[in-house]
Amino acid sequence: MVKIHSKRSKKRKPKICLACSAGGHLTEIKKIEKCYSKYPHFFLTFKRIDTEDLVETEKVYFIQDPANNPIKLLKNLIQSIGVLRKERPDIIITTGAGVAIPACYLGRLFFGTKVIYLESFARIREPSLTGRALYPVSDVFLVQWPELLEYYGDKAKFWGAII
Repeated sequence: MVKIHSKRSKKRKPKICLACSAGGHLTEIKKIEKCYSKYPHFFLTFKRIDTEDLVETEKVYFIQDPANNPIKLLKNLIQSIGVLRKERPDIIITTGAGVAIPACYLGRLFFGTKVIYLESFARIREPSLTGRALYPVSDVFLVQWPELLEYYGDKAKFWGAII
């Protein structure tokens, strides 16, 4: 299990941002609920059928899915920085994709937020674009298949399958 620490305040539990796209990325982040459920947390995702029901039990911010579109990416960046400024998470835990990259870079750059990345279970033999993009800013980088360790540096750790 990954231990979560924060240097910001010894008196409060660290706040966690769970940044993930809908679908499989959301499914995977829910599988590690025991890692974040005891901490104040919120979700940063985009609105889709499988994310809309999150609001019944969780704090959720819906932002623009960048979808490889520069205008949507700009909107995502503005929304992400607004949420991060308001919430000030100590840690971002992400399983990836579109919403994760801007949030993690903005969190790290502007707020010193720690980043924990969990590579997708679907990535068995080669790394994802999100994994390659977030490796440089991640504090903890976990893979679910040992075969992926050869693609990443010493920071990558084999965590095993969560699904």
